[in-house]
Amino acid sequence: MNPIPFADYLVLALFALIVGTTIGGALIAALSTRIIRGVSGLMMCCVGLGGLYYFLNSPFLALMEILIYVGAVCVTIVFGVMLSEPDEPPHQESRRHAALWGGGALLVCLAIAFGVAHLGLSGPWTEPATRVNDGSVEAIGLALLTTYSLPFELISIVLLVAILGALVIARSGRTKE
Repeated sequence: MNPIPFADYLVLALFALIVGTTIGGALIAALSTRIIRGVSGLMMCCVGLGGLYYFLNSPFLALMEILIYVGAVCVTIVFGVMLSEPDEPPHQESRRHAALWGGGALLVCLAIAFGVAHLGLSGPWTEPATRVNDGSVEAIGLALLTTYSLPFELISIVLLVAILGALVIARSGRTKE
């Protein structure tokens, strides 16, 4: 029986640290009562996910996880929170208005989700061609625009919604004088 080399213990310890960071960040994001702590937990979780992607031999996906989610979504949320004014009691009319808009947004989201699910289940999908990905810029660009075009577009929609949400948070906190 051969002993396990020291380098394998280091890799295992690094992997355990990244998994702990991911789980810890997710717990902070889900269980915190303050928005800044929740966003900080989300950042920790996304950095941990980037590390897990790196362990899966996908450094491009790890970098995109950190750039898109930590660098764009979380920072946008933090700026939205910083620009809003705290302790402003909402008016009754705005609560009714917000509930109406929220219900409408929920209906639109459900319609889009059912449409995408129907398209995904009943669409005429072709088998993807087996191609060796050598990690070049050409191969990544080809994969983003063919095989991974739907996730690529969904990421852009998530970024757009995050930016619009931060703008709504920042705009609704301002008093109109």
